[in-house]
Amino acid sequence: MENSALKTFIEKHQRLFVLTGAGCSTNSGIPDYRDGNGDWKRTQPVRFQAFVTDEKTRQRYWARSMVGWRRFGRAQPNDAHHALARLEESGRSQLLLTQNVDRLHQAAGSREVIDLHGRLDLVMCMACANTIRRADFQDELVRLNPAWVRLDAATLPDDDADLDGLDFAAFAVPPCECCGGVLKPDVVFYGENVPRDQVAEAQRHLEAADAMLIVGSSLMVYSGYRFALAAARRGIPIDAVNIGRTRADDLLALKIEERCEAALSFLL
Repeated sequence: MENSALKTFIEKHQRLFVLTGAGCSTNSGIPDYRDGNGDWKRTQPVRFQAFVTDEKTRQRYWARSMVGWRRFGRAQPNDAHHALARLEESGRSQLLLTQNVDRLHQAAGSREVIDLHGRLDLVMCMACANTIRRADFQDELVRLNPAWVRLDAATLPDDDADLDGLDFAAFAVPPCECCGGVLKPDVVFYGENVPRDQVAEAQRHLEAADAMLIVGSSLMVYSGYRFALAAARRGIPIDAVNIGRTRADDLLALKIEERCEAALSFLL
């Protein structure tokens, strides 16, 4: 019944603006941040100001990331990603705006994608903007911290791992090889602004859309919620596929409370 309603919604529109969130990637082994009520399941992620100003915070972040990357770096697209790539291929999706940083949409074949919160497969120097592959940075972390290689821990969202209770003081974090600056994953941290050019580009696409489809996002973060507000102001219908509450529930024309890959399976 619900799949039928979603199928009808998609078939009625030719220029869908698609926004995705963490729920799209949970079946790829990447946990999400929030529960069905939209509340945090665990401690909030590291904040931008703390990462920039505090060396201990950076040591803790990169130690957890080094352990978590082993699983995150091997994640593969699931049927939800493939279904949305198929939607683009059919000509009905003009843009996919994702809050995820895992690049699994691109791996599944989606081409018109904006990574609203950046991409975790790159590391960037905050001083000189030199960029390196996260996989190469992982090799350097392993080389400098061999005692941490044998550690394993529960997987947390993105490439985080549950290493609470350990002493991170001896964990070595390499500086930028070009200028000695601080290296940061090329993603938008909490407390950091989303790049304006990406927001502007997404808004241009939204202006040309005839409907909005939200997949796997509670929209509790304003960076994504703003697009639902903009769609509502334009008067275009909004559909959401998400288990639990979303911040935009009162704006929705249709809501499907089902796992993303199941709700979109008809596209495959």
